[in-house]
Amino acid sequence: MDASINICKATPADAGIISRIVERSIRVGCALDHRNDPRTVATWTHNKTIEHVQPWLTDPRLYLNIALLRDKPIGVAMAAISGKVAFCYVQPEWFRRGAGQALVQDLETWLIAQGLPQARLNSTRTSEAFYHRLGYRPCAETFTVAGLHAIPMHKALSSPS
Repeated sequence: MDASINICKATPADAGIISRIVERSIRVGCALDHRNDPRTVATWTHNKTIEHVQPWLTDPRLYLNIALLRDKPIGVAMAAISGKVAFCYVQPEWFRRGAGQALVQDLETWLIAQGLPQARLNSTRTSEAFYHRLGYRPCAETFTVAGLHAIPMHKALSSPS
């Protein structure tokens, strides 16, 4: 992991950059999943606008974080108090450089602080190996939603000693 990656809680002022990172990561980094189909991309990104992101940032049931590299935002992630990791998106040029791992580990720390014994998520094909490296395992049959394959995964969480 790049030593200069910092993870911090996102603030309402970050709504625009969060929306842009998510949309770009989907459009550029997830082509394996959407196969550059404009309808699939539009369905996947339609609820990732600034107007959708802003309420997430003030909802106490959600935790959004942001990865900064020398104060430049390069990734974002979100989890819910229910234990669901909603997403982890990194700018494509920063894939495989530690930002995603740091974002998810921070989400897991928050989930542990909420008293949750496990985290769960629906992975795409693009991110399945990433989540597997972080200890997530498939826990149900793959399903299709909005033209995308979703792989249900979970991971037991343990409190740091």
